[in-house]
Amino acid sequence: MAKEFPVPPVVFTPSTPTHRRHPPPGTGASPPPAFAPPRPSTSSGANPLPFMSFDVNSAATSSSPPLFAGPIGVGASGASFEDEPPLLEELGINTRQIWRKTLSILHPLRSADPSLHADADLSGPFLFLLSFGLFQLLAGKFHFGIVLGWVTVASLFLYFVFSMLSGGRRGDLDLYRCVSLVGYCMLPMVIFSAVSLFLPRGGGLIFGVGMGFVMWSTRVCTRLLAELASSGDEHRGLIAYACWLVYMLFSLLVVF
Repeated sequence: MAKEFPVPPVVFTPSTPTHRRHPPPGTGASPPPAFAPPRPSTSSGANPLPFMSFDVNSAATSSSPPLFAGPIGVGASGASFEDEPPLLEELGINTRQIWRKTLSILHPLRSADPSLHADADLSGPFLFLLSFGLFQLLAGKFHFGIVLGWVTVASLFLYFVFSMLSGGRRGDLDLYRCVSLVGYCMLPMVIFSAVSLFLPRGGGLIFGVGMGFVMWSTRVCTRLLAELASSGDEHRGLIAYACWLVYMLFSLLVVF
């Protein structure tokens, strides 16, 4: 059984609407104008878009000049890239000097010029050692690390021999120049490494050819070391023996 709740009656009180009284006609008073929203001014001096806080025309006229007004490659001092030295020259690599040193060693019967090798560098020796390793790689031997290690040890060995023989009077021969000479005199060994690709293995022919290239490298290296050292002529035989041992190791690396 549903429970009944007493609901109080709702009473609406009548209200008299208030109308705007217009003046009677003929009194001369005009009715008020209808509401119209304000429109922005479209004159040339005013901004047509009120939410924009800048003027496009004034910004275009008052803009700063471009930073790079001159042609590309010209700096503030007026120097262009054409005046810059070549990259190899900046790195200290003289290709013409390397070529001259190579030609001085390449002739087996002509003596190398010691004045060319007085200016030591490591660019040419590194190129010769890289070529030697590449020819060995064509023969199926990966000897890059061994070649670099042996050249370093050989240079230290020859430098130590000169120090012991000369009693501290090494002249113009230092360790850097010694490494450069040993590396440049590797050129006959590079040629032997290339020739050995076409020679039969295990025969007497490759041993004879290898001995000839060893004597070539020994002769050139001995002359250059003796000329650059102050007391090299007195111990030329011992210097030649040390150079022969160094390049004999590289020939054995090619043969075997």
